[in-house]
Amino acid sequence: MSSLRSKLVRAAFGALAGLLAAFTALAVAELVAGLVRPAAGPVTVVGGAVIDRTPAPVKDFAIRTFGENDKIVLQLGILAILALIAIGLGILALSHRRAGAAGVLLFGIVGAAAALSRPDSTGTGDVLPSIAGALAGAVALYMLATKAAPVHAPDGQPGTGGWSRRGFLAAAGVTAVAATSAGALGRYFTGRQGQGAVASRENLVLPKPASPAPAVPAGVQLKVPGITAFTTPNADFYRVDTALTVPKVDAGTWRLRIHGKGVTRPLTYTLDQLLARPLIERDITLTCVSNEVGGPYIGNARWLGVPLADLLKEAGVIPPSRGGKADQLVARSVDGMTLGSPVEDVMDGRDAMLAVGMNGEPLPFDHGFPVRMLVPGLYGYVSACKWIEDIELTTFDAYDPYWVKRKWARKAPIKTQARIDTPKPFARPAAGTVTVAGVAWAQHRGITRVQIRVDDGPWQDADLAAQAGVDTWRQWSYRWNATPGGHNLTVRATDGTGQAQTEQRTRTIPDGASGWHSVFVTVP
Repeated sequence: MSSLRSKLVRAAFGALAGLLAAFTALAVAELVAGLVRPAAGPVTVVGGAVIDRTPAPVKDFAIRTFGENDKIVLQLGILAILALIAIGLGILALSHRRAGAAGVLLFGIVGAAAALSRPDSTGTGDVLPSIAGALAGAVALYMLATKAAPVHAPDGQPGTGGWSRRGFLAAAGVTAVAATSAGALGRYFTGRQGQGAVASRENLVLPKPASPAPAVPAGVQLKVPGITAFTTPNADFYRVDTALTVPKVDAGTWRLRIHGKGVTRPLTYTLDQLLARPLIERDITLTCVSNEVGGPYIGNARWLGVPLADLLKEAGVIPPSRGGKADQLVARSVDGMTLGSPVEDVMDGRDAMLAVGMNGEPLPFDHGFPVRMLVPGLYGYVSACKWIEDIELTTFDAYDPYWVKRKWARKAPIKTQARIDTPKPFARPAAGTVTVAGVAWAQHRGITRVQIRVDDGPWQDADLAAQAGVDTWRQWSYRWNATPGGHNLTVRATDGTGQAQTEQRTRTIPDGASGWHSVFVTVP
């Protein structure tokens, strides 16, 4: 029994050694990343590589299940897997120290390869955090395993001597303190690298628009408890992207390049040059293609920006309908993301823009500071490039952007949808008059009709709130005489072209979800 207990104790100490080695590796990697480039940290690059190689249905599941916390879940998952592997390597190192240390080094190689594979990689310098972290982790594991090894036992042999728990714990304590210090220093350097970007945003004064947004008509916001606000506050605006670390770009060093097929005058702009141009201000509703029927990934904001068509015209771009050579605009982000938009849609007169402001303030970092693109009427994955730095004109035949390579549609106009905000699913409203209300959207076409059906009864017209424009969502309400029992409430909308929302239920892949939204309620 005492022998078994001794083995279990040593295994526990081996597991602790492995965890401390992993902690040391990550802390040193963060320190080096803070000095080199924060985005090159091993968790970030490996996480990004995992995202890139995850099948689209799995990504869709993650967004549906975890919402905007999907990246946190991914990072925690990576850390959990690393912890399990570290425990195994720590136990292995008790009897095979070199093999355990080699295992740590192998993970450094994986991290380095992931760093070089990232689309925003700046070169061989990006491998330094993973390599330095792995070396530090390997040394830490070897040292701790040595302290936990039997006295006078040669490496790889079981031995018969005892070992000093006090010596091991002392070494473990020193390792933990050193790793914690390295990690804290890394956070400090990472924070300093972002200070310039933060200061540039804080000091940015947005000019007044040459073309202000039309006044929002009275009555766009219904006085119904539980209905979504017409304007979404910046802090509540949905965020769906692949960036594990939000890029913090210094506005003073930011540049935008316009080039490619059909561009007769390649152009490069600074932020100050864009701000000096006539700006437009518009209320525009954005929708993510990952939004399920009745889902939350939609928001409306007042955007300030430069008309994108004007910039393209200055570069000599002609839309395909007039003989232009390029039919696809590829927008590139500072983190390597690529989005493809139809040139025809960007130049057809709609308020496509490079946005610099959101709801009266500079873009938040989460939403693309200093500049993002948006095109009303198209899902975000083909139109709403955040942290944009490059626009290339090309053709759909010549290039597949990030999401198209993953089997999403090349072109993705937003589908007509309506959502019930209140009552909530499985609510228990009292019998009598109950207000059913929500929002409907069909960006760049507008909403002209919303109808409600109770159970299998006839469709009834809902009352529509005032419409601020065809590029924004529209609120609606319906006064329902609720009777006791369980009831299914269903909504559908009709857009400005007269096309009614389809009943056919589809998933988000490849070009957005469709179907009627319904909620089940019980009236006591």
